[in-house]
Amino acid sequence: MGKLMDLLTICRKAGQLELGFDPMKEALASGKARAVITAADISPKTEKEVRFFAERKNVPTARSEITLDDAHMHLGKRAGVFTVCGEGFAKKALGIIETANSGDPEND
Repeated sequence: MGKLMDLLTICRKAGQLELGFDPMKEALASGKARAVITAADISPKTEKEVRFFAERKNVPTARSEITLDDAHMHLGKRAGVFTVCGEGFAKKALGIIETANSGDPEND
C-alpha cells in the first residue's frame, strides 16, 4: 500500500486526483478520468456502481489495499473511490496494484 499511497498523494498535489463517487462520475463524463481505484473496504454495491460507470467509458478499474481510514489519514478525505486523471499516474498506479495482486515472489 505504501507505494500506491505515495503515488496518490503526489497525484493529488499535482491536481490529478478526484476523491469520492460523485467526482468520479464527473471526471468520467468529462473524459478526464484515466483510471478508477477503489478502497479495499467500500461496499459491494458501491464497487459494482464504480465498475459500471467506468466500463461505460472504457476506463480501467482496480481494487487496492487502501482502506477508507488510510485515505483519510494520508489524503485528507475519507473516500473509497480514487479517480486518477493523469495518464502517467494512472499507468503507474495500475502497475503497482497489479504487482501487489500477483503475490508471487518469483514474479517480482
